[in-house]
Amino acid sequence: MDEKYWYLKRCELFERLDGTQIARLEAQSQVRVFERKSLVYLPDDESDSVLLLVSGRVRIYHITTEGKEALLAFIDPGELFGELTIIGQSQREEFAETMEKSQIVKIPAAAIREVMDENPEVTMGVTKLIGLRRQRFERRLKSLMFQPNRDRLIFLLLELAERYGVPHPDGTALRIRLSHQEMANIIGSTRETVTVVLGELQQEGLLEVKRRQVILNDLDRLASSIGAAPPEIPGRSSNRAFRTGDT
Repeated sequence: MDEKYWYLKRCELFERLDGTQIARLEAQSQVRVFERKSLVYLPDDESDSVLLLVSGRVRIYHITTEGKEALLAFIDPGELFGELTIIGQSQREEFAETMEKSQIVKIPAAAIREVMDENPEVTMGVTKLIGLRRQRFERRLKSLMFQPNRDRLIFLLLELAERYGVPHPDGTALRIRLSHQEMANIIGSTRETVTVVLGELQQEGLLEVKRRQVILNDLDRLASSIGAAPPEIPGRSSNRAFRTGDT
């Protein structure tokens, strides 16, 4: 097996494939390095492959009819994206852009479907991936539709803590660094509003911002302020799963 494709095994979806199946995927895959802020694909690009992020980070977004950017998802190493091509999407519907220098593997959708036919666990994994992403989008959409700016921003911080939070002497630190504009793009607000709300939350002792790194000082109180349970953070005591609407 060609050692340069070792990263296929790092993707949870492919962990249970045998050597023959991995070798077949490797033979059909292509690897490319993208510099920071490079477009991986655009809306209406042909959708004939699934992409695996090996290193770096990618953001998925679309541009609204008003010309505003709406951020849909972050992709981290070991994750697939562009997965809707597996179920028949012929064209991309959003932008995919690197947030830092990234290495990406392009895997033909036909090759993934062949592996799915042979391995029911891969089929279940793909179904779960699509379902979880849809659930995340729907949860964020509900937040955008029914909550004020402050609650939307808190919801985002809790969502980021669930995925990127690590224990910190002062609370929970987020391993992802976002600008105020990037946060605004995610919650459908403005940079100025995000700056004001973050300032209010700092004055209330709920968080600190140090060199663009956010530290959530009181995760329980932050979550309860929007009627949610705090997200589960490995190593943090009194964890409960983050679910909007919990009391």
